Parts: sequence; structure tokens; C-alpha cells
Amino acid sequence: MTPEPLGGRAFALEAEAASSPTVRTRDAASIMLLDRSGKDIRVLMGKRHSAHVFMPDLYVFPGGRRDPGDHRLRFDGDLHPAVLRSLRAGDGRAITEARARALALAAARELYEEAGVSLGRTRERQGAVLPFLPDLANLRYMARAITPPGLPRRFDTRFFAVFADEAEIDPSLVAESRELQDLQWIDVNDFSALRVPEITAIILSDLRNDLMSDPSLPPERTVPFYFTRHGRFHRTLL
Repeated sequence: MTPEPLGGRAFALEAEAASSPTVRTRDAASIMLLDRSGKDIRVLMGKRHSAHVFMPDLYVFPGGRRDPGDHRLRFDGDLHPAVLRSLRAGDGRAITEARARALALAAARELYEEAGVSLGRTRERQGAVLPFLPDLANLRYMARAITPPGLPRRFDTRFFAVFADEAEIDPSLVAESRELQDLQWIDVNDFSALRVPEITAIILSDLRNDLMSDPSLPPERTVPFYFTRHGRFHRTLL
């Protein structure tokens, strides 16, 4: 599908410059934990530490890069077939099933490391990398975005979403970490009080539209893909 260019400053297009050094793009995953127990749906966000090179002092969803060991993590429930298929399809260059699943496992791991939330049942075996077996069955694949050239870190990030009630998660049991501070449950319709990256604002706008279209966020859905090409920001559908 031909990508559609977007106007404005979206996703820091001015960062792309001919003199910028090449920075290798790394796989990453981010997760929107959604609380629909009240009148309005809320999403968990936290502030990145000021010492971070990449996006310091901005509010983001829990997430981070895919670690080499993520594909070896044991899990309890697998991804919905439609989600796995979309993850593998990418932008026309299929990735392996193991790599696709590792992205979801990375999201579950980061949610635990950054917010203390276990996406799955407690493990019996001691000494495991994670004290729980990740349950990926309720994850929705929401978006993909690649950091534009010129920034000190570049990530090919897959964004997931999961409803807290479906995952049997108590929204009150979240904990700050060295990576993510000032954790807050934010109304998806009003995050104006927070400083967020532009791509995060875009993803939140997509989330609002998706919830209006179908509040259940069905796994069988098209996924927006954001990237920069020749200095222009593009959006296409996977």
C-alpha cells in the first residue's frame, strides 16, 4: 500500500539530516495497559528518567528494546492467530514466528520491570528470569513506528494493548521503577497535562478512534505503521 505523508512536525522530522551518523534500528515493544473499570478508559503512563539519552522527562507507555533472551522466555497463553499474523507480516518482509512472539514477550517483560505488573500467572520454579509465565492471549497489536534518522537512539517499536480486567490485573497494584517514574492512570481522552512524544500522541489518537469504532479492540484489525522516508513522515496500514 502506498504510504500517506503526514504534515506538520510529527515525530521530529527535522532530526533527519545528511550529516547525521547512521544509528542501527533496534526492535522494541511498548504496551498500553487499559483500565475500563470506570466511566472513562484510562491508560498507564510514566515519566522517563531525566538521565535517559532517549526521550528524557517525557511520559510514555511501559516498554523498551527487545532483549536477545526474550525469544527464550517461556509463556502460558499464546498470541491470537490474527495478532501473530500481523506481527509477522510487517511491511512486506515477513519475520519469523519466534521473533514476532519475542516482541510480545518483550512487552510483557517491560511491563513487569517498569511498572511491577505481571501479565500472567505466578511461576512455581525459582530463579526464573520472570516470576510469572507471560500470557499473551489478550494482547492486541495496535501500531508500529520507526524512530526517524538523526536521533541518538532508533527503535522499530511495536505497540500492544491489553485490558486490565481481561488479564486479571488490579489497576491499583502498579509500582514505579528506575526506568519509569510518576506512574499515572491517564484518561485516553485527555492527556494535555503531560509532556509526551509526538508519536505517543499519535498512537493515543489512534487508540481513541479504535475504541470509538469498537470498544472491544478486536484482534482482527488493520495496524498503522509510521516511518520517515526522504524527510517526510508517512502512515500506511499493515
